[in-house]
Amino acid sequence: MADPSCIFCKIAAGEMKAEVVYEDDRVVAFRDIAPKAPLHVLVVPREHIETIGHTQDESLAGHVVITAASIAKREGYGDSGFRLVANSGRDAGMGVAHLHFHVLAGRALSWPPG
Repeated sequence: MADPSCIFCKIAAGEMKAEVVYEDDRVVAFRDIAPKAPLHVLVVPREHIETIGHTQDESLAGHVVITAASIAKREGYGDSGFRLVANSGRDAGMGVAHLHFHVLAGRALSWPPG
């Protein structure tokens, strides 16, 4: 089920332009418009799920994570390292209330984040 006011739902439905790097029947992955690293891709489920805390579909959650990791590997960062980030809620820095994972790579990433 999609939310007609959600920007990520619009991208997943092809109603809004994005640089899509991967898609299948469950997820869409596209480049972030304000990248924080040389590789910065968002992986979103086609289904509107507000946060990671709102899903109980282990298969979908696993598919999102595996897809994110495979994108990092395909882009050449499998050996040098990459980070997957899923913010949950406004206090965590979530800007769009639609479950998404950030795939970040291509530079040394500091710890702790934020």
